[in-house]
Amino acid sequence: MSASPLPATRHARDAWLVAVTGVVQGVGFRPFVHRLARRFDLTGQVRNVAADVEIVVEGEMPNLQGFVRALREEAPPLARITALTITAAAAGDGGDMFRIAESGDRPVVRPLIAPDVAPCADCEAQLYDASNRRAQYAFITCTNCGPRHSVIEDLPYDRARTSMRAFAPCRACEREYHDIDDRRYRSETNSCPACGPSLKLLDAAGRPLSLGESFGEPIAAAAALIRQGAIVAVRGVGGFHLAADATSETAVTRLRRRKRREGKPLAVMVRRLDDARALAWVPDAAAALLVAPERPIVILEARTDSVLAPSIGEGLANVGLMLPCSPLHMLLLDAAACPLVMTSGNPTSLPLAASLDEARATLGDVADAFLTHDREIVMPLDDSVARVALGKSVVVRRARGFAPLPVRLPVPARKRILAVGGQLKNTFTLAEGREAYVSQHIGDLETLETVQHWERSFESLSRMVRIRPELVARDLHPDYASSRLAERLSAGPAEVVQHHHAHVAAVAAEHGVTEPVVGVAFDGTGLGADGAIWGAEFLVADLASFRRAGHLRYAPLPGGDRAARDGWRAALGYAHGRGAEGDVVADALRGIDPNLRRAVRQQCATGLNAPMASSIGRLFDAAAAVTGICSTSRYEGEAAMRLESAAGALDGTIVPLPISREGTFVIDPLPILLHLAVRSTAGEQQAALAASFHESLAEAAATVALAIADRERLNVVALGGGAFQNARLLRSLCGRLRQAGLRVLTSRQLPPNDGGLSYGQAAIAAARTALVT
Repeated sequence: MSASPLPATRHARDAWLVAVTGVVQGVGFRPFVHRLARRFDLTGQVRNVAADVEIVVEGEMPNLQGFVRALREEAPPLARITALTITAAAAGDGGDMFRIAESGDRPVVRPLIAPDVAPCADCEAQLYDASNRRAQYAFITCTNCGPRHSVIEDLPYDRARTSMRAFAPCRACEREYHDIDDRRYRSETNSCPACGPSLKLLDAAGRPLSLGESFGEPIAAAAALIRQGAIVAVRGVGGFHLAADATSETAVTRLRRRKRREGKPLAVMVRRLDDARALAWVPDAAAALLVAPERPIVILEARTDSVLAPSIGEGLANVGLMLPCSPLHMLLLDAAACPLVMTSGNPTSLPLAASLDEARATLGDVADAFLTHDREIVMPLDDSVARVALGKSVVVRRARGFAPLPVRLPVPARKRILAVGGQLKNTFTLAEGREAYVSQHIGDLETLETVQHWERSFESLSRMVRIRPELVARDLHPDYASSRLAERLSAGPAEVVQHHHAHVAAVAAEHGVTEPVVGVAFDGTGLGADGAIWGAEFLVADLASFRRAGHLRYAPLPGGDRAARDGWRAALGYAHGRGAEGDVVADALRGIDPNLRRAVRQQCATGLNAPMASSIGRLFDAAAAVTGICSTSRYEGEAAMRLESAAGALDGTIVPLPISREGTFVIDPLPILLHLAVRSTAGEQQAALAASFHESLAEAAATVALAIADRERLNVVALGGGAFQNARLLRSLCGRLRQAGLRVLTSRQLPPNDGGLSYGQAAIAAARTALVT
């Protein structure tokens, strides 16, 4: 937090103007300031001004100084002060009392928007207090918790600028709103059963189900349906979930069939931390994530004796668990009395359904009933996903609870920047000055509906943070949907950023590093500077530029994108042109029709639709196929996930991989595939093979990174790209590099996958602009 020095003044009664920047709206900051002013016997006023809070305080100097110290040290739990500026004001303007004034509309450059967070302990206690007027009220909230980003239409944050304006407060709520000693003082989302949002339960045709008068009955009825095996679409904070009994194989199988979600793991919501511990191993760092206000899905090692239906994880060793993110979810879990599948309420490839009309249109043939409410969702938000690696949290998907809090830029953006991200796991970033506002997870830009969701999200965030871009940054690949959006939105030539440079820059910039680093960018595919497909890259890079220092040996990808689904195709690509050793690898693919194998090998020979690629993602796919773990992926990343799951914590035999050291370092992956093929054909356990693959790859990557660091006289390595979601690979590689004395940077606030690309693009664009202005 930055702060100006306390100004000197000569008056017996002094006055200060205090400007506070940060997450200071929608978090109870003005009521907090009001109580502080009363405590220190000060007069004046506080008001929201766009995204800042502006305070005028007048009183004796010791009291003013105590006020400012308390302002910094005692801020509300959801507040985040990034700057506090104090200037002298004219004495006598403070009046004879302290008040909360009407909001002003002065434009500012860098506003911050509070994210949506789970109920606080006080609200949860009242939810279960039978004597409280909000007992069992599914929308209980206060200044310290509840919806924010999902309901805000514009700043300054006032009820009139949120979807809560549809609910006029009753007299009791109005009294709380104006009572400075009440926790709901100036709470813009304040409501109760008498005046706030309400629930209803509809059947699949949209007709109200017959219920009594009790407010809690829609939840009880929905829970009863779930216990009977039904699928209920639940409208939560950021959109709809599809809920089902997670202990019922019949219900989970039905959900998978209706949603056409074959194989991909399903998230499970449990009521309390102890319930999570009954289903998975929960280390302390993961427990802290589960109970954090953001309430992400946390990827954990599943217990073999859990009560979950086997098809929840489809054979994976991990399970994604979360605790309830809203009072509605708390009450539903209480009534259901079992763990619930809580998967995103959207058909495959479409955005999350947020309105009832959207849900009925897209989920009408999936859900048996709809548990919905009448508080509109302004900004749809998926659940965030995180896991623990190296004892710290790694964000895998950044959405509800985290977005759109900004991430600092180490080089200020001197122009207003829009970075549009990539094709998959898309986010976009708006940047100005030191602040980069990274959007929530948008998804894969493969349908018109998702592109339209991107456009709506961009317009909304751009309006709220007051950034209309002067410069647009995009990926090098011209055919990404995001690249086409960039060209349409850019007034001039777009700033073109190579995919893997963006991965490395995102990690370095998150840590505030601007000097050159050894960048290791491991992912599926991205267009390289030489026109080939890259995905296993060692770079020497700073934020403005890079050069390629190493990579995996090129191999054809027969079928192009089909090789990402059919790992056996990638394996045949690596075997191509390698004589008898390649034949051994090909022969290990016993489950693939020999005639098809021959046709694909011929495709490699002709080069027809077999682009050359250097890709760790495809190497993982090939290894999974050769070991028999996964020959064909049903969803993006399945082969790599199964390979990691199989390896577990087992020690693995290291197979040395040849490394060419002339000029650019080149790793030859064939020996590890050959080694796996021989051992697999001999019937060795898949777990041992998977562990050997991970350790061999980590050893080779560490060898190259250390050699580059030594040659370039660098001591910092930045690891970026989707492969570093793999905790086993990350742990093995980091351990080797740190043991050698290098500083290793990994993703923390942002995903290492393509969800962090837009921030990397923005950091690069800012650095390049700084060089020419």
